[in-house]
Amino acid sequence: MAAGGSLSRSERKAAARAELLQQEEQRDRRRQVSRIWRKPPAERSPEECQVLSESDDIVRELERRRKRRERLRRRQEEVCDEPEELKRKVTELAAAVRNAKHLVIYTGAGISTAASIPDYRGPNGIWTLLQKGRSIRATDLSEAEPTLTHMSIASLHKHNLVQHVVSQNCDGLHLRSGLPRTAISELHGNMYIEVCTSCTPNREYVRVFDVTERTALHRHHTGRMCHKCGSQLRDTIVHFGEKGTLTQPLNWEAATEAASKADVILCLGSSLKVLKKYPRLWCMSKPPTRRPKLYIVNLQWTPKDDLAALKLHGRCDEVMRLLMEELGLDIPSYDRARDPIFALAEPLRPGEEGTHSRKPVAPPPGAEPPQEPREEPPQEPPPARPGGWLGRGCAKGARRRKSN
Repeated sequence: MAAGGSLSRSERKAAARAELLQQEEQRDRRRQVSRIWRKPPAERSPEECQVLSESDDIVRELERRRKRRERLRRRQEEVCDEPEELKRKVTELAAAVRNAKHLVIYTGAGISTAASIPDYRGPNGIWTLLQKGRSIRATDLSEAEPTLTHMSIASLHKHNLVQHVVSQNCDGLHLRSGLPRTAISELHGNMYIEVCTSCTPNREYVRVFDVTERTALHRHHTGRMCHKCGSQLRDTIVHFGEKGTLTQPLNWEAATEAASKADVILCLGSSLKVLKKYPRLWCMSKPPTRRPKLYIVNLQWTPKDDLAALKLHGRCDEVMRLLMEELGLDIPSYDRARDPIFALAEPLRPGEEGTHSRKPVAPPPGAEPPQEPREEPPQEPPPARPGGWLGRGCAKGARRRKSN
């Protein structure tokens, strides 16, 4: 040992080698114990049983890992209630819908699978396939149409049984089902909407095609310009790892207000693994007895199951069909010729046709799209300028908002 108690270079190297050898021995031991532990008990030799008895800590860790894997596997399984049980639960749900003073619906990817749009965590979901190392195919969303669930929700709102819809979906199908803009909070954006954040208030452009062709995480410019001020337009999508700051179509203010007033929340087709991270949607500041009653429709486990008044294990379309039947309400059929997106859409200007290559949503051949006044989305009041004048229009060249 060198003077002063510090190790010499050769001693440090020897200590490092000894540590590496010890780590390698521990890895070999874990591999040996794991191989033995996976064998059926009847097939283990006395020597192997002795190895396990001398490695209690490793065996306990293997058991913990096995239980964790089994728990995760069970949570990923899709469970369906028996027809009679599902019908009984729907009857109970219908009573809650009738008696609710302020019903809010939270929707996830599961309500759009019937439109051939994949979900995320189902057996064939995007994340599930990626975790298995399998590729995912691109989906032509222009052919997707509002499902029975979308149309049922629009009907429930029309009959004043639903006050607001909070959606994680970006597919725009709630908008296309006829649900009013003021009744929707699309927390993660809408693939048909691009905005100018230099205009005050922000100027929205609804399109008949997917505007996200050139956008990605932290890269939101769509390649088109504002017709008013000439600034770059951006999409409205909130990617994982981003924080949504746009007023519309996210509509967080209305979502928070609806949640605060809700006495019943119905969750449709959502794993709730993302929504659970938004405390203001669950009224967690209220005492448990004053929080809204929670009803969940999902085939898989969700982190809110233990808090639910009722969990229905069924496909959203089937549950909503039974619910509308129980309520005595008709489910309107989707008519592409009368899709609201055609009345809301802003046409491209000359020279902008080449800014995208996505297939647009088109009316049926020979059909005349509805020519109704464009519905203006709710806007924030413009800020006061010096002298008390409320400015309108655009703040061309103004400092851009921070990207989502």
